[in-house]
Amino acid sequence: MIFLLQHFSINVLSVLSPDAFNEVSHFMGTNFIVQVLLQPVLMFGIVFHFVMAFILEYQNNQARPVKYYSSSTSGGKKVSKNMIYSGIAILLFLGLHLYDFWMHEMLVKYIQGDMSGLNQAGEFRYYEELVEKFQSVVRVILYVAAFVFLGLHTNHGFESAFQSVGANHPKYTPAIKKLGFFYSVVIPAGFALIAIYHFIIH
Repeated sequence: MIFLLQHFSINVLSVLSPDAFNEVSHFMGTNFIVQVLLQPVLMFGIVFHFVMAFILEYQNNQARPVKYYSSSTSGGKKVSKNMIYSGIAILLFLGLHLYDFWMHEMLVKYIQGDMSGLNQAGEFRYYEELVEKFQSVVRVILYVAAFVFLGLHTNHGFESAFQSVGANHPKYTPAIKKLGFFYSVVIPAGFALIAIYHFIIH
């Protein structure tokens, strides 16, 4: 949740100030703490999250091999049951997103050995590379669709995260649900609007 908020904060700079986006992107991409310490932890957390989700889904299906009708298939309960499907959609999107940006960065910085972050004109390349990716209408549609699934996933996941640490109280749970709904709408919608903005403006 914190990573998405931080990632969004950086990406929105591409709309507000390309220069600031370039500066922050270069700092994040070359900072030792971010690249060597935090990034591996994030990668491990993502892999662990998906592996555990698939294991739990498999165990649940094995424990109840015969599906039956339940009134819990409506509303928020239906979203809860479909977490695995939205999760798969997000996993596929992560593959595309890593291919678009992360793999390119690894190639330039660690294979080609260019840590400058500069293009041939001697200017930071991050903003122009971002804009270039969103010139394809197909890619923009895929990104926007993925952000819809992200919203559905985080809406349930936000509340579940608090429940998993014991924050489940009649006094606080309604506020957590409202905050989770706000987060799951604003952040994914913000990401989607950034992609659409660059497609339209450029």
